[in-house]
Amino acid sequence: MPPPFTLVRLRELGDAFAHAQAIAAAQGAGTLVYVGRFDLAEFALVLEPEEPLRAARRAFYVGMAALAEALAAQAMAETTITIDWPDSLSVNGGLVGGGRLAWPQGADENEPPEWLVFGGMIRTVSMSDAEPGLNPLVTALEEEGFTDVLSDHVIESFARHFMFTLDVWNEKGFGAVAKSYLEQLPRESGLRRDIDDNGDLLVRRAGKSDVERQALLPRLAAPGWYDASAKGPRV
Repeated sequence: MPPPFTLVRLRELGDAFAHAQAIAAAQGAGTLVYVGRFDLAEFALVLEPEEPLRAARRAFYVGMAALAEALAAQAMAETTITIDWPDSLSVNGGLVGGGRLAWPQGADENEPPEWLVFGGMIRTVSMSDAEPGLNPLVTALEEEGFTDVLSDHVIESFARHFMFTLDVWNEKGFGAVAKSYLEQLPRESGLRRDIDDNGDLLVRRAGKSDVERQALLPRLAAPGWYDASAKGPRV
């Protein structure tokens, strides 16, 4: 792992996202909690932003862009990796996982939060009894040619890409991060997308003056890719 990170490993039944929130205040920025599993890359990263919470949530896009780029770096040629705004990751059209974001309950929107936690999960191996390819809307890395990629590889690659993307934000501004993230969304002709200062998605359609706003907060409250009952990516 890159030097800025402090690793906390949980056993297979651990919950990286919940544990990172529980220790965030005490352990501080750079704490990377991960679960030792072979079928799922599960991790959570503690951040300490300097911006007010309403703007600091844009760190979610840093995490998602880094996660998509981490997969792309290890994918076979012609593999398609896309993000379904804001939080779901697909490989060749099949859902493999996504990201989540948490912050202290009751935190002031206009003040920097004590911490943020970005959590990610990527299905590396399918544990379903169904035949591979039977449900084209869900998949696992192993089924898409990532035969030598282990959960640890995904997490390490994410960490490196996260640091790189964060440096891009610091050096070039959030617009460069937004561009990197938006390039991962499915392309539609006649459509222009931007990310507002509070993290909302702004959509402009050719020939129309109205701007469509898609609020980030409600989507963070109910991640589209996550199955709470199974505690993993939906199937």
